[in-house]
Amino acid sequence: MNIAFITYRVGVSLNYEFMKILCGFSPVSLSHKMIPKWPSSCFLLLLWKLCTVSPGENKKPNFVLMMVDDLGIGDLGCYGNTTLRTPNIDQLAQEGVKLTHHIAAASLCTPSRAAFLTGRYPIRSGMAGHGRLGVYIFSAASGGLPSHEVTFAKIAKQQGYNTAIIGKWHLGLNCKSSDDHCHHPSTHGFDHFYGITVTNVRDCQPGHGTVFQIHKYLPYKNLGIGLLTVVLLHSISVITIRRKLIGSLLLVLAVAAVVFAGFLRIYRYFNCILMRDHRIVEQPFTSENLTQRMTNEAVDFIERSTARPFLLLFSFVQVHTAMFASARFRGTSSHGIYGDAVHEVDWSVGQIIQTLDRLNLRENTLIYFTSDQGAQAEEISARGDVHRGWNGIYKAGKSTNWEGGIRVPGILSWPGKIPTGRQIDEPTSNMDLFPTVVQLSGAQIPEDRQIDGWDLMDLLIGRAERSKHEFLFHYCSNYLNAVRWRPQNSTSVWKVFFFTPNFYPENGTACFHTHVCFCTPDYVTYHNPPLLFDLSRDPSETTPLTPDTEPAFWFVLGVIQEAVEKHKSSVEPKASQLSIENVIWKPWLQPCCSTLSQLCECRQDELTSSSPAA
Repeated sequence: MNIAFITYRVGVSLNYEFMKILCGFSPVSLSHKMIPKWPSSCFLLLLWKLCTVSPGENKKPNFVLMMVDDLGIGDLGCYGNTTLRTPNIDQLAQEGVKLTHHIAAASLCTPSRAAFLTGRYPIRSGMAGHGRLGVYIFSAASGGLPSHEVTFAKIAKQQGYNTAIIGKWHLGLNCKSSDDHCHHPSTHGFDHFYGITVTNVRDCQPGHGTVFQIHKYLPYKNLGIGLLTVVLLHSISVITIRRKLIGSLLLVLAVAAVVFAGFLRIYRYFNCILMRDHRIVEQPFTSENLTQRMTNEAVDFIERSTARPFLLLFSFVQVHTAMFASARFRGTSSHGIYGDAVHEVDWSVGQIIQTLDRLNLRENTLIYFTSDQGAQAEEISARGDVHRGWNGIYKAGKSTNWEGGIRVPGILSWPGKIPTGRQIDEPTSNMDLFPTVVQLSGAQIPEDRQIDGWDLMDLLIGRAERSKHEFLFHYCSNYLNAVRWRPQNSTSVWKVFFFTPNFYPENGTACFHTHVCFCTPDYVTYHNPPLLFDLSRDPSETTPLTPDTEPAFWFVLGVIQEAVEKHKSSVEPKASQLSIENVIWKPWLQPCCSTLSQLCECRQDELTSSSPAA
């Protein structure tokens, strides 16, 4: 029996496990029937080729996308902070690219996250409202990210990826019934979901107060004038007020007060929900060890996904108010509970990176780290503690389109593919992750809709020096608030404001003591001509330019106005998913793990008592 025949018989009898041992990895799944009867020389050539291909070669990259809630760009050491310890995030920046002009597409959670997932301005998907409320605060609201929108997770799943979102969703849940889950993450391409459906507001944690401070919005002056007028007219017998009417009015006020007080007591039971996939596992959720539980979940997902490409979106619940930190991190910072929460986020990032290293996945994984918008700049707890973050040199914070509200961290790392220790000062957007992920996954950018993000890879690897974002449009809810222009032949970055929120941090009355700044006419000041800044010279937006101080003033405004008209013509009208009808509480949509009479309370999460990830 000659050597060629022996080699041929051995080749034909090779199975998947022998190939795995011989080559050291699993290149393809083979069986006896799948191996053709090639000449021995051809089979040996094929075998040599399979064994010499490295495990990561020609494989689709994995994606680990991490988004912190309300983290300020100035809260990280790699962006200049010297009083908080963020070694894992700082190391990630050293091993990759740091974006210094990275912009959130909106300054509030819901629209910003919609833009991030779809690569489109929120107004294009209807994820922008006309009224004061710009986010979802009820789990039983009917609005949400429309199912016809295309997310990068949906495309990645079509490309064979295992997909998961862990943490905060905040893009809707139900439409017509309490369990139709029409806006659930699974509708948008995520195979696995472990997280909260709305957000971590003060009401979710006892002792932290409430966001429903209705008394701040009551028209006390008008009510007082009206009451005095009625009393005066009654005293001079112009009108007569019956005692029964007075009694009825007092009864209505008493009932309203009782109902509102009851609403505040039960809010957390109805809206602070932790889900695993389509099942409620904790209602209301407890913040104790929540980040550690979610970190364990992320580690477990990565470990389960080594056989195929995966996309993980870790959407941190921290550092949004109400503030919390696990026991091992409390008291570790000089900035109170907020700083402790930042330390815990950094620890969690380290656990994710260590897991990728341990499983030899790091060199085939694109890691992205950011925040959904700037830090809350005026946050004070119910007990008077300062819970706000730091936006560095940038003005204001969350819920404004000043730079402090939309300038966010942007760190990308991919060893061997993206240069290390590089800083890019060009304007980029969180919408850019959509085309970047889509194209790296092997898919094509959808051509049936306007995509506002640009693929970042050319910029990251140095193949391009300038951003493709010549203009960026900044919306406050449904209103076009500001525009950024980066001329291709200039170092200037112009920014105009058509209106600004009535924001007075210097005297402690920022946004009228509300938790966010509103966009409606009663709460803003319009500017004619618009305010103009050159961010390359005045990144803190301290001094608006005028025709006297800037020779190009009218030219810049003219160019931007033309861009605005072109942009507006590209925006097709969409039904607002944040209209009053879509954000109010609807009893028939209320998700509940028990009966309503039991206040929807349950503890079914098997990971509640789990220890921190190793």
